[in-house]
Amino acid sequence: MYFRDLLVNAEVNGIVVPQGLIAHGRGEAFDYILGEKTVPAAEKATRAAAAFLLTAQHPIISVNGNTVALVGKEIVRLASTIPAQIEVNLFHRTSRRERRIENYLARFGARNVLGVGSAASARVPDISSPRAKVDPEGIARADVVLVPLEDGDRAEALRGLGKQIIAIDLNPLSRTSRTASVTIVDNVVRAVPHLITISKRMKKLSNNELEQIKAKFNNQRNLATTIKEMVQYLKGWAVD
Repeated sequence: MYFRDLLVNAEVNGIVVPQGLIAHGRGEAFDYILGEKTVPAAEKATRAAAAFLLTAQHPIISVNGNTVALVGKEIVRLASTIPAQIEVNLFHRTSRRERRIENYLARFGARNVLGVGSAASARVPDISSPRAKVDPEGIARADVVLVPLEDGDRAEALRGLGKQIIAIDLNPLSRTSRTASVTIVDNVVRAVPHLITISKRMKKLSNNELEQIKAKFNNQRNLATTIKEMVQYLKGWAVD
C-alpha cells in the first residue's frame, strides 16, 4: 500500500519512529469500519473545523512524524490557505528528528516552522512527556490548534488552557476525539486535502456565517452520529 510505504521510508529517514508505525496500524483498523471513505459526520466536522480555523486569531497546525510523512505537502498547502503556522511537536523528541521534519516540510515551501530545537522553550502544564515543550510564538499563544494524530493527554491539557482543539482521529472513542472541540473522524490522507478544499470555499463566507457554523456544531453529538454510521456500514456486511 502506498501510504504504508511512505511511513516505512519516513522511518528509515528518521522522520517517523517505530512506535509511529504501530499507531498507524491501529488507526487503519478503524478506517475499515468507516468503509475507507469520508462519512457524512466527517463532512460536517470538516466544515466546523474550517470555520474555527478561518476565524482564529492565531491558528497553529501541530505536526508529528506520521502526519508529515503522510500529508506533509498538504499540511503546507493548508497552512497557506488558512493562513496558519506549522509547529513540530513530538513525543519521541530529538533535535536531529526535529530538523529532518523541518527540512522535509521546507521541500514543499514551508517557512518559519515553529517548535524546532531551542525555539520550543515554553511548556504545557500537566504533561510529563516531551510533548509538553511548545513554541511560545506557536501553540503557547494559539487560540485554535489543529492536531492530526494527537494523544489524549495533550489534547486535554490544551483544552484546559482554553484553546479550541481540532482533532483528526479515526477512533471516535479515543480520549482525543472526546476532548476536542471538533473531531474529524477520517483518515488524515483524506481529511487534510478535504479540509483544504472546504476552507477555500468557506473563505468566501462572512465572519457572521462562519460563527453560526461554529455555534451549531456539537462535537459529542457528531461523534455519536459517526458511531451510528460505522454500525450501519457493518450491518451491510452482516449475513443472516
